[in-house]
Amino acid sequence: MERSDAEILWEVARVLSRDAAKVSHARTLPPLLFFTDPVRTPRPWEIAARLPAGSGVVYRAFGATDARETALRLREATQERVTLLIGLDEELAKTCHADGLHLPERALDQAAALRAAHPDWLLTGAVHGPRALSEVAELDAAVLSPVFPAGGASAERPAVGVEAFSDLVSRAPCPLYALGGINARNAASLIGSHACGIAAIGSIQTAFGAD
Repeated sequence: MERSDAEILWEVARVLSRDAAKVSHARTLPPLLFFTDPVRTPRPWEIAARLPAGSGVVYRAFGATDARETALRLREATQERVTLLIGLDEELAKTCHADGLHLPERALDQAAALRAAHPDWLLTGAVHGPRALSEVAELDAAVLSPVFPAGGASAERPAVGVEAFSDLVSRAPCPLYALGGINARNAASLIGSHACGIAAIGSIQTAFGAD
């Protein structure tokens, strides 16, 4: 039987997670991270409810007026089954009892203070090249993009490519997720890169958003 895109993405994500665990002593990380976007994923709680147990959601409100309502709906959809991270907003994370915070690259310098204030939180952050890797030591994991040609905010950024991504993983002070242009057709090419997992927007929405 032909595997679905959802099955392929989850299988590859778990292989990456297991391989990374062999060389990393970091805390347990979700193999698959679904990144929300107010335009591209207007009802993210529907996708979150269909994600495999053990995966994660990164809710990025980007100033949306309904951020609190959406965050609470995501928490209800994920409960203890799926990790919920909130983009940058510490107060919103506390309000919805999130599992941690995701920092944009411009806010990576906040990681140490957040670690001290919330030692139990999972902290991740965005990076877009080797320079930012010097700022991620306080994170549990960083999310590097774009690995493949991508749309959205990464459309104008050159793709890193699997070989260069793998090299960055070997030099990073924390585990790295791969983000950007990843789908069921190219995900397997990341196996052996030592990425700790896969992060995506559109391909996860497509794979897990349909009944």
